[in-house]
Amino acid sequence: MAAPGAPRLVSLALLMSLLTASALASALNESSPSTELPLILGIRLETSEPPAHLSGSGVLEVTEGSRLLLRLYGLHLRADSSALLTFTEALDGQQDNRSCLEEAKDLLRDPAGLNVSEEGTAGLLRLEVLSLRKSQSRREYALCTRRGPGMPWRLHEAPDGRLRVLEVERPLLPQWLQGCIIVVLLALSGIFSGLNLGLMALDPMELRVVQRCGSERERRYASKIEPVRRQGNYLLCSLLLGNVLVNTTLTTLLDDLIGSGLAAVMASTLGIVVLGEIVPQALCSRHGLAVGANTLFLTRFFMILTFPVAYPVSKLLDCVLGQEIGTVYNREKLLEMLKVTEPYSGLVREEMNIIQGALELRTKTVEDVMTRVEDCFMLPHDTILDFNTMSSIMESGYTRIPVYENERSNIVDILYVKDLAFVDPDDCTPLSTITRFYSHPVHFVFSDTKLDAVLEEFKKGKSHLAIVQKVNNEGEGDPFYEVMGLVTLEDVIEEIIKSEILDESEDYKRKVKKKRPPLEPILIPRGGEDLSFFKTCDADQKVKISPQLLLSTQRFLSQEVELFSTSHVSEKVLLHLLKLPGVTQEVKFDESDHFSAEHYLYLRSQPVDYFILILQGQVQVEIGKENLRFENGAFTYYGVAALSTNLIGHHSGGCEQNESPDSGLYCPDYTVRAMTDLQIVKVSRLQYLNAVRSSNPHTNSQSPDSIELKILPNSQTQLLNIRNTDSGTQKEGVTDLHGLNPGTQSTGEQLSP
Repeated sequence: MAAPGAPRLVSLALLMSLLTASALASALNESSPSTELPLILGIRLETSEPPAHLSGSGVLEVTEGSRLLLRLYGLHLRADSSALLTFTEALDGQQDNRSCLEEAKDLLRDPAGLNVSEEGTAGLLRLEVLSLRKSQSRREYALCTRRGPGMPWRLHEAPDGRLRVLEVERPLLPQWLQGCIIVVLLALSGIFSGLNLGLMALDPMELRVVQRCGSERERRYASKIEPVRRQGNYLLCSLLLGNVLVNTTLTTLLDDLIGSGLAAVMASTLGIVVLGEIVPQALCSRHGLAVGANTLFLTRFFMILTFPVAYPVSKLLDCVLGQEIGTVYNREKLLEMLKVTEPYSGLVREEMNIIQGALELRTKTVEDVMTRVEDCFMLPHDTILDFNTMSSIMESGYTRIPVYENERSNIVDILYVKDLAFVDPDDCTPLSTITRFYSHPVHFVFSDTKLDAVLEEFKKGKSHLAIVQKVNNEGEGDPFYEVMGLVTLEDVIEEIIKSEILDESEDYKRKVKKKRPPLEPILIPRGGEDLSFFKTCDADQKVKISPQLLLSTQRFLSQEVELFSTSHVSEKVLLHLLKLPGVTQEVKFDESDHFSAEHYLYLRSQPVDYFILILQGQVQVEIGKENLRFENGAFTYYGVAALSTNLIGHHSGGCEQNESPDSGLYCPDYTVRAMTDLQIVKVSRLQYLNAVRSSNPHTNSQSPDSIELKILPNSQTQLLNIRNTDSGTQKEGVTDLHGLNPGTQSTGEQLSP
């Protein structure tokens, strides 16, 4: 016998059977006188349903319930020759001819008998293999033949005479149930894989942070997950055991359902990788907090289910590896993490600078931020506090000034500017008297002191300035303390915020250092900072003003009036300008004639070429078509446009029409009249242009005619505009107010018309 899938084995077995049968037939022919008796020489498989196959030894193997079509080979075969063969059950190779007497009852033959060929050498026999008994997993049959009825049976010992029946492998469960279980197992595999990544990636430190600063939903999720996540190794073992159990069961069910080993491996691999690993891990890597909180019941169930194995293993890991602390960032890692996540954290650059400065505070020393001693503003201890010294102190802009003796490195006292509040410059008080009276302590720090330690000292309020020194042991001789510079609270704060802090004085000095705009070179002859036309002395001034008032006037003009700012007129030139004869004047008020011509500083539509600043006294201003009237006091100014006539948009009706802006005259649309005795500053256009040229000797400074006039906040001009609007006047009634541009009230009191 042979199967279609093994032609070589069939041919070999058939050849051996034919040779054996030929020899047997020859022997029989020699011994028997009759040659008409049928003789079965061999048998082989023709078809099988389901398919059968040959074993390695040539035995035909079929499954229970199979339907076989066998082809018999022999001599003188007839339709009733099927009675000359039988199958007996083989018992472990102990069969002999006597075993043929017991015919196997589990093989059913076709009652129609053999379908014999015309030559009588071949015939077809149909067999049906019944199911095995419950106690059997396999059964083997042997072929027995005989020459005729009543003749003895002979056991066919060739391999093609053997038939082995195997048990059919039945599925464990119905196919529909297996499909449902496979779908559930794939979902569980994905959940375990995702939770393994999502939950284990949420370390305890991160969960505590989310509980304190996350959104309401994130806080709720973190509160639910944190108790389970605290048992890190137990959770890890439970998830891994559950994942392995699910994947193994899934592979087994797929193999039983599909039947082919290679197909089952490919299907299980594809399903586990795509649905059980890639998709859930991609989801949980972004939404692990939400997925972990919503599947916490399943996690707890598997933790209980795997408790006998997972808990002992987790305790062993706890003993070997120690407690899980979580991710902890040091200063460098935290700073780098902030830099890397800056595009997504929502922090602006200033916030990043402050955080970086605060983190670096303990890594920097005072030597990194101090001001070198050669760059510090200091005063010798024998200085006299006259007007010049007081002016230099005020111009420096510092509130604490070191005082040295003999050399700058020998700092003995600290002068606070507030100590000079009651000092009169005319008294020429020695500086040592003031420092000795207040006796402010001098604080010293070493150059290698960290900034956080210095900040703690400054926070105590004893001093906001410290002298930086170091021990100099270079060269021969004993070591000594060497002063290196100064460090202030402002220096430390600037290092924290990574930015410069500019107060009013520093901004003022910065503006002075700006490159000044060019001035028309044809106005004044070229030369250096020529102050010859400012030569004067106190005896030349007809009107005497105190040095304090003079300094206040100079500061007010430089900061409140754009044309007198340091970008146009230097402080030194402006001070000399105010000391010129005729610049400071007095106007005596005549009580008998309030409307005397001497009382009028400006007349409407009368051209002028001067600027006036009220120092003392009261004036009345009449402006607009409605003749609005109000009073102004000290430190209000008028006629700014007279110093820059090209800025006048048009002339008032009282000016001559042939008068051009280049004539240097300005036609006000208001009247200013004295109400009391006045002390004023009166600057002509020519004096102003000389001052501008003297302040900028080597540059082509911007012409005052091209300077843009601006209405300062809280200025009197703005107040006039508001009042005219409130009174219902038209806009054209205040079109010439740009020529007024008076200054703000120094007292800040509200004026009434």
